[in-house]
Amino acid sequence: MATNSSSLAVASRAPQHSRDARRARRAGSVPAVLYGGDAEPVSISIDARELRQTLAAAGAVIDLSIDGGSAESVVVKDTQRHPVRGQIMHVDLLRVDLKQKIEATVPLELIDVEDAAGIKLGGILEHLLREVTVEALPTDIPESVTVSIKDLKVGHSLTVADAVVEGNYSIVDDAEATVVNLRAPRTSGKDDEEGDEGEESAESGE
Repeated sequence: MATNSSSLAVASRAPQHSRDARRARRAGSVPAVLYGGDAEPVSISIDARELRQTLAAAGAVIDLSIDGGSAESVVVKDTQRHPVRGQIMHVDLLRVDLKQKIEATVPLELIDVEDAAGIKLGGILEHLLREVTVEALPTDIPESVTVSIKDLKVGHSLTVADAVVEGNYSIVDDAEATVVNLRAPRTSGKDDEEGDEGEESAESGE
């Protein structure tokens, strides 16, 4: 559970054109925008290495300091990544009040996959929903939400209502939305051909 915050010092920057943003990325910085609350949006620049370390070690809340000023509580609202390399290209940060609930998107993870009897029987897993939106205080936003497929049978599915909620948050997505299907194993084309041939032989024997 994301109950701890981490600190991140950043520098302000003037709004940039795409060429300036590319130059900044080559220099090891990630363009970002801080918005929300009663203040105006602020364009900032974050050291790429420090940003990666912060996102890897932090919970939902970051104590952000701009140009050495006083820290304010923020959360990552959106992260844009390079479609091939996966590197962070741009970040949107949102000012938050630690006493007011917010909505945030978190990963939806499947657990007990290795113990799932349906998969051991050859069922084909279809993971359809990989994120959910939760509502909670900024310090109670979970790192992820899990769904156990241990008892999922072949031909059945699980929905958002089957997600495990452990903490002071609620899932606001449609409870009936399908998270995962476990389809019956496909028969090989060879088996199908053999079955057809068997049927033809039986018919000719008649």
